[in-house]
Amino acid sequence: MPTSNDDRPIVWFDIDNTLYSTSAKISHAMGERIHAYFVGLGLTHEEASELHLRYYTQYGLALRGLTRHHDVDPLDFDQKCDGSIPLEEMISFSPELRKLFEDIDRSKVRVWALTNAYKPHAQRVLRILKLDDLIEGLVYCDYLAKDFVCKPEPEYYHMAMAKAGLSDPSKCYFVDDNRGNIDAAKALSWAHCVHFCEKGLEGVEGGRILQIDNERAPGAPDNDVIDISTLEELRKVWPEIFKQSE
Repeated sequence: MPTSNDDRPIVWFDIDNTLYSTSAKISHAMGERIHAYFVGLGLTHEEASELHLRYYTQYGLALRGLTRHHDVDPLDFDQKCDGSIPLEEMISFSPELRKLFEDIDRSKVRVWALTNAYKPHAQRVLRILKLDDLIEGLVYCDYLAKDFVCKPEPEYYHMAMAKAGLSDPSKCYFVDDNRGNIDAAKALSWAHCVHFCEKGLEGVEGGRILQIDNERAPGAPDNDVIDISTLEELRKVWPEIFKQSE
């Protein structure tokens, strides 16, 4: 529960393709299942691919488009897509990652997760990675809420801060693999934003296989966001949030 008198900054970690590598191919597995879900609605493969990309691009999450424009039960979607991915076979505990989280100085900052997934998937990933006891709070897409919000919508970031009891955006640290999500946070004055960018790997976004890079779209804001390729680099980028060695 948020504490009104707790003025420690918050370090917000995205979960999917940030706490584990895109090389795990979970985005591929998710893309295949979402495509199959669209086809299951009676669409052709071509129509499914087109709508998947359109909804992802327009709303930041394919399910947002499905719930707005189709008679879709979001919990059925979650069960058939995220819930059916064999995560335990695809990702595993990393002692180095846990040590990184243990080395964050909790007297200085709080550590929360910030995801576009539904709560069960997020909790499952954190449990497999053995980080669940090191994450103080979780903000997720509430599939049960009518017109639920998701990154990169401004309302999502406002919701996250409210849930954490934080009013000052300059006290937000944020790392995410999606540059659009980072740009949205920067536009809201989240002061410390880092783009997790595994350049050269292949991931799936909106049903498309894309090679990860740090190229910016035309007209994208110049906001001096730092790219990192491993979370270990946060020790150098944000040294102030880590315990100081004796």
